[in-house]
Amino acid sequence: MFWIGCHLSAAKGYLAMGQEAERLGANVFQFFTRNPRGGSVKALDMTDIEAFIAFAAEKKFGTLLAHGPYTLNPCAAREDLREFARNTMKEDLARLELLPDVMFNFHPGSHVKQGEEVGIALIADTLNHILSDGGKTPVLLETMAGKGSEIGRNFEQLRAIMDKTEQQERLGICLDTCHVFDGGYDILGDLEGVLQEFDRIIGLERLKAIHLNDSKNPMGSHKDRHEKIGEGTLGLTGIEGVINHPKLRHLPFYLETPNEAEGYAREIALLRRMRKEK
Repeated sequence: MFWIGCHLSAAKGYLAMGQEAERLGANVFQFFTRNPRGGSVKALDMTDIEAFIAFAAEKKFGTLLAHGPYTLNPCAAREDLREFARNTMKEDLARLELLPDVMFNFHPGSHVKQGEEVGIALIADTLNHILSDGGKTPVLLETMAGKGSEIGRNFEQLRAIMDKTEQQERLGICLDTCHVFDGGYDILGDLEGVLQEFDRIIGLERLKAIHLNDSKNPMGSHKDRHEKIGEGTLGLTGIEGVINHPKLRHLPFYLETPNEAEGYAREIALLRRMRKEK
């Protein structure tokens, strides 16, 4: 099965997102858990959730990906910002427990001149806090491009966070193709070598999802500027290699390209044509 989808607005509810995804040709989708630039969140609508669960089962949808807001910084220098991240993530995970098949993804954060080691320790402390109450929803650390003091710019940093987290069985990785390429990993010229390095440092069994994006900038730029599929420095060759690689093709792919709905529909159709049979 080719699990391909895009990022949708949760403003109209889960059922509306599922119906929109189907219209666009998708069988998975990603959504923000709340206002991505703030912290406000809609009240839960159990009728909508139950209707979506039935719809997703009927249409044989794959695993959803819930994305934490950009305002989260679990390794901020200020305690109030770290507390906001802890409380927000804990609440989001509690709400996601109502869905049968979903993962929670977040940006690890920026250490803001505290240093890499301090940042890693603070992120792990947040994870230990939010995972202490149990639950089933997997939590994914996203690979980052390495802007400024971002944590997650390389596989070693992500591994260090996992090593300091008590409930490691709940943790996984979401690999963003734009981010890792901008971060200096040559997924265009040596994808197999990058995956071998990932496996050596983290373990491929920890890779749970792919953010599928082209990049506006060259490898190693640390810019984090997403581009439409085939219109960036990865190009169709790089994207085709990712979606067809035997170590990746079973994973769900979520588009985060700079597109509106119909642009996503065109990209999904293009990717389905690029997908090769085993």
